[in-house]
Amino acid sequence: MTSLTFLVLFSRLTLLFIPASGSEFSHPELGAHVFLFDPGMPMDRMQMLIDSVFALQSSRGSEFTRDRFALLFSPGTYQLDVRVGYYMQVLGLGESPEDVVIEGAVRSNSRRGRGHVLTNFWRSVENLTIVPQGDSANVWGVSQASPMRRVHVHGDLQLHDNGYASGGFMADSKIDGIILAGGQQQWFSRNCQWSAWRGGAWNIMSMGVIGAPETNWPDGPCTTLESVPVSREKPYLVQTGKELVLRIPDSRMHSTGLSWPGEEIRGHDIHLKDLYIVRPGKDNAASINRALEKGMDLLFTPGIYSLETALRVTHPGTVVAGLGMPSLVPLNGNPALEVSDVGGVLISGLLFDAGLKPSGSLLKVGDKEEGEDHSEDPLWLFDLFFRIGGPGEGSVTSAAVINSNDVFIDHIWLWRADHGNGVGWDLNRCASGIVVNGDRVTVYGLFNEHNQEYQTLWNGESGRVYLYQSEMPYDPPTVESWMNGEKGGYASYKVGDRVLSHQAWGVGVYCVFHHAPVVVYDAIETPEALEDSIHHKFTFWLGGFENSSIESIINGKGEKAYRGNRKATMD
Repeated sequence: MTSLTFLVLFSRLTLLFIPASGSEFSHPELGAHVFLFDPGMPMDRMQMLIDSVFALQSSRGSEFTRDRFALLFSPGTYQLDVRVGYYMQVLGLGESPEDVVIEGAVRSNSRRGRGHVLTNFWRSVENLTIVPQGDSANVWGVSQASPMRRVHVHGDLQLHDNGYASGGFMADSKIDGIILAGGQQQWFSRNCQWSAWRGGAWNIMSMGVIGAPETNWPDGPCTTLESVPVSREKPYLVQTGKELVLRIPDSRMHSTGLSWPGEEIRGHDIHLKDLYIVRPGKDNAASINRALEKGMDLLFTPGIYSLETALRVTHPGTVVAGLGMPSLVPLNGNPALEVSDVGGVLISGLLFDAGLKPSGSLLKVGDKEEGEDHSEDPLWLFDLFFRIGGPGEGSVTSAAVINSNDVFIDHIWLWRADHGNGVGWDLNRCASGIVVNGDRVTVYGLFNEHNQEYQTLWNGESGRVYLYQSEMPYDPPTVESWMNGEKGGYASYKVGDRVLSHQAWGVGVYCVFHHAPVVVYDAIETPEALEDSIHHKFTFWLGGFENSSIESIINGKGEKAYRGNRKATMD
């Protein structure tokens, strides 16, 4: 069945679900790929539609499909098996996660042999309760770019599907039972609660989590910090009567545990009618920029947005939110999104895809020369995912450049593609995934892979990173093609030579060199005075040429990681 046939089927089924009053449960301004379910609708028809979307989004080739979907659930109880594939966002619309209850499952399983979920990317579940049926755990077998936020599971939660996994991110979620991490290579959890944690391979970080495993580094993978210095939850949709609002939670200081049970969530709402609803086929860079110039907040609906010029956020406090994992693609070597050096901006739920004409950056936040103090009104970025190659050939110098001070990033994955379309050493070019020039920038969950120079280049003062996962590029064609001056390769994590203050916890750097016996001198480079400020750091030799290696962990110190000693650790 073709994609077009599927979409026609979706439209017909959706009409069957909508009551005679029509507008009571539908919001046509959100587009054809947003489905709004109500517990009064026939469950069998809902299940049929959900299964059809999943079949389309999990079929062969769907990893880089252009289709995007958001499944919205009004408050109430449902008996459903919600299987989640690529570019599917599953959202409850309650004030609390307990207002939407799925009796059955909201699950992400392996579609590959041997249970591997190494490419289960670009999907999410948010703001609902899952009551698994029977004795089985709810399975959320995912790797990067698959966040779980504000979810309550009445039972156990399995973060794998009995094979390899390379995740992941969880925030503001409650698991009544046990977290079964299995072989998850790395995982970051913030402001959660569960009864116990079992498993995990190399790098498991918990911050402000009730029931978190005790720190057992370096004998085990776990790093646990009691509280989160500053936390804020991602904006989310709430249904109030017949209307949708975008809720903007306030930040919390030195927080532990959940934001939502038994207390009023502080923040403010933006009514749907007050948002500029961005739709594919209707909007372009010019129309979106006109809305931004008027000071409007944006809600991107599911789709692909090709941008002739950069979108420019110039007003303080602007909110830019994505629904159904929309993609922004620059056409003319421009950035996709530029944010002026203003405070209070919130950006969430967007994919950035490099265009065929190379850009200097895909996201640029602030102006390096200005450097305003935004400590009273920081900028927040949530669930932002960057791709250089994969959907198609594209190049960029640095995927994300953060020049502003006082920026918080809550989950980011920057990926120079190692598979897919337009992939090759000279096809999908990218020097660095992220460059940070601003001061007091904090990242909760930084995943950054396969770029061709420093994966992360940090020049700002007083930066903090909580969990770092990075694979060096797989594909240097020769040893000589990947040299940093006289040194072999580039360090993954580079703190600038003039930086005086920087801290990071749970820093893991992995290597797989498929085409040449590359020998990298360092995984991490910092000024010597900051070496002890990088806590729980390690390297891992995943595979590739037998004579390849990472010679040291930081500044020439620490054990070598190679085939005979695959993991090397330092405190």
